[in-house]
Amino acid sequence: MEDLLGKARAVALEALKDDTRYDGTPFIGHADNVARIVSDEIGLPEACVAAVYLHEATRAHKDVDISEFPQDVLTMVDGLNKISTIKPRDTRLEAENYKRLIVQYSTDPRVTVIKIADRLEVMRTLQMFPKGSRDQKLLETLMLYMPLAHQLGLYNINNELGNIWFRFADPEQYRAITNKLKATEKDREQITAEFIEPLKKKLSDAGIVYKLKIRTKSAYSIYRKMQVQKVPFEGVYDVFAIRFIIDCEDDPKLEKDLCWKVFSYVTEEYESDTKRLRDWLTTPRPNGYESLHITVKNRKGKALEVQIRTKRMDAEAENGNAAHWAYKGIRHEESMDRWLQTVRDALEHPLEATPEEMPAPPDKEIFVFTPSGELRILPTGASVLDFAFNIHSGLGCRCIGGRVNGKAVPIREKLKTGDLVEVITRKDQRPNRDWLGWVVSSKARTKIKQELDAEERKAASQGREILERRLRNWKLELPDEWLMEFLKARKYPSILPFMAAISREEVDVNDIKAYIQRKQAAQQEKPAAAVPEEPEKAAPKSFSGSGSDDILVLSAKNVRGLDYKMSKCCNPVFGDDVFGFVTRTEGIKIHRISCPNAARLIERFPYRIQKVVWQDNASTGSFQCTLSVTAELDHPVLSDIMGVIGQFKVSMRAFNVKENLRAGTYEITIRLLVPSSAELDKVLSQVSNLRQVIKIRRV
Repeated sequence: MEDLLGKARAVALEALKDDTRYDGTPFIGHADNVARIVSDEIGLPEACVAAVYLHEATRAHKDVDISEFPQDVLTMVDGLNKISTIKPRDTRLEAENYKRLIVQYSTDPRVTVIKIADRLEVMRTLQMFPKGSRDQKLLETLMLYMPLAHQLGLYNINNELGNIWFRFADPEQYRAITNKLKATEKDREQITAEFIEPLKKKLSDAGIVYKLKIRTKSAYSIYRKMQVQKVPFEGVYDVFAIRFIIDCEDDPKLEKDLCWKVFSYVTEEYESDTKRLRDWLTTPRPNGYESLHITVKNRKGKALEVQIRTKRMDAEAENGNAAHWAYKGIRHEESMDRWLQTVRDALEHPLEATPEEMPAPPDKEIFVFTPSGELRILPTGASVLDFAFNIHSGLGCRCIGGRVNGKAVPIREKLKTGDLVEVITRKDQRPNRDWLGWVVSSKARTKIKQELDAEERKAASQGREILERRLRNWKLELPDEWLMEFLKARKYPSILPFMAAISREEVDVNDIKAYIQRKQAAQQEKPAAAVPEEPEKAAPKSFSGSGSDDILVLSAKNVRGLDYKMSKCCNPVFGDDVFGFVTRTEGIKIHRISCPNAARLIERFPYRIQKVVWQDNASTGSFQCTLSVTAELDHPVLSDIMGVIGQFKVSMRAFNVKENLRAGTYEITIRLLVPSSAELDKVLSQVSNLRQVIKIRRV
């Protein structure tokens, strides 16, 4: 077999000698990396490794002669080459159909496993790919390869794919979760040591040989659980589990007896939650998973998940059904055949799983393609009209229907993942209010409302002019707080419909005049002396903050008197999730937990990390932050953005605009002083709602 492997690599080396990857390295490096995953991490035999090399040799070089190799290897190469030609935008298939097509090409079930190994290597080197290719690979990995890996029981590979996807798809959330995991690592180790201490003697006296392992959830799994359960990081109770791995003979009865014995010792020592008992010893999962799970409370009342299994069970749980080769160091053909049958069964009969176990995203989204093959993501239930507005607001406003996969359809036609969509327009088409009942995407709804409200905005402008002219004639003023009170009393949600109502004479301006006069009379009736001066509140104790920041950061003991500063690398704002870093010369620097530098600081200087909490309420202090806005090349958007910002308790310090003529957008950078993250969120929300704004993010 070594000759087979050597010959296969020699063929690949010759065929790929002039080929390089995106980073300039020889392409044979990709084949070598995939071969190592197939052989060392999954445990497939040399024939599969040879197929990897021959696939890479013949995929781009069709004239390479490999006819001298065994038929089973050639069959795998043929399947791999066919799979490599399939692209979602070419087949226009839904993800499930795409997976079925992969299986169809995998006449030898090992082909699917090799393809998953190939994708793992690509994801490990994803940084080298250009953005367009990288985004497509992220999408394919999430929709296709992660579900396949989970389906086949390749849990370690599935977890790694999920973490890489998460790191690229949402880097800030990924940093926040991984930094929190690093910051709490010592706590987990201490909890584990305290947990096992009272059990050591009992287990030793019973002659049970075991290994204790901390199983920490992957960042992606934690993220999924946060999304599904709608809880913060701290609300995920099973961030880690304590796992007993028992070393014993491969006797089913002995294995189960020992697992239940350990279970009895644990539940004697700690209070257990019987509702959360998971007995996969008596009835293993359909994929063969065996383990005993129980949730207990430790001495401090903290809930802990405890998993109990044997060494054999752990090997299969970690590496899938192929693990029985590696466990004993043997690769019998009979064992191979049994495992391959389970692969085939798993491919043909997908398993049911909980949302936390299955990589469910795209979360309530569908993926459709333009005629040029460009991918567009829309909410589930989106219609041709949603798609048209997703492409461009002008296209949406003139849309009269479309063609889906070459077939003419009406404007209300619902789309599904994999559809190829073309929009049909007419110059005299205009939006009407019925459209609001047909669309599900917020962008389409917003654009339609903006078009429908064009007349109302015109009326509002006329109404404002009428009101201002009357107020000048009456020599009266209407302060903002009085105006908002009047709007609230008349149940108007904002100024725009109120001013339009004035123009349409639905609101009598004489009512406004009477209201102002009543407010003025009420003010004059208050004796000035009767208004006591409010005593000045004593300022709460705090660190001696630098600059003019009045927001207080209350920290743990033993650091009083130290200066603190807001770190400029991430510009924390009141209300952000933060931590303190004790510097040598500048006191405590406050960082956001999602700061790009957080992981390095937590990992290299854990003894200088200081827990930090904000005081209950913000004072009059301000925090600097920077926003990046991408907007359509429409001049009024600049004044609209400044108008929105002016409505809130923020101060604008800088406003820089660059034109991107190629993309047809403004790239706007705004530097603000804000009192809190809550006020900043209001600004982000309102600016993002402007019709010309494409994207806004905090830098």
